[in-house]
Amino acid sequence: MKVPLGLLLPESQADKTNIQKHLPENSYIITVGDRTTEKMIEFGLIPSLQIIDNLEKRAKRKPPKLESAIELTVDNPPAEITSNSMDVIKKAFAMKPPIRLTVNGEEDLLVLPVCIYAPENATVLYGQPNEGLVIVKITPEIRNKAQSLLDSME
Repeated sequence: MKVPLGLLLPESQADKTNIQKHLPENSYIITVGDRTTEKMIEFGLIPSLQIIDNLEKRAKRKPPKLESAIELTVDNPPAEITSNSMDVIKKAFAMKPPIRLTVNGEEDLLVLPVCIYAPENATVLYGQPNEGLVIVKITPEIRNKAQSLLDSME
């Protein structure tokens, strides 16, 4: 995921005001990554679906604080996307938010199935290490791009 799937907001500009400018009204917000999830919760932008692995730049960390989310877990080894992970993501989209999916392993690549299965009005946010925050509005083009990337991994 070296190339951002969407708009890259440099770290220095990733504040609540700038992020909100890129969130459509009533958007279904999805965060992938512990720091990104924590930041959105701090801004009062509660993600409908959060995918975390309790790691930040490979170092153990406490999960972001959140009350009353439905908790799901899945095993997903680093540099992989398991079919079980894809099933759990699909299931999460059918549940009442907020939902927190904790990954045993690594969550980075789960951005791809999230972009494929996310609802129409969804916006995906994830961190681009040492660069900033990526904001992806789900469109048919993004779904196709994510599917092509996923297919090329098999």
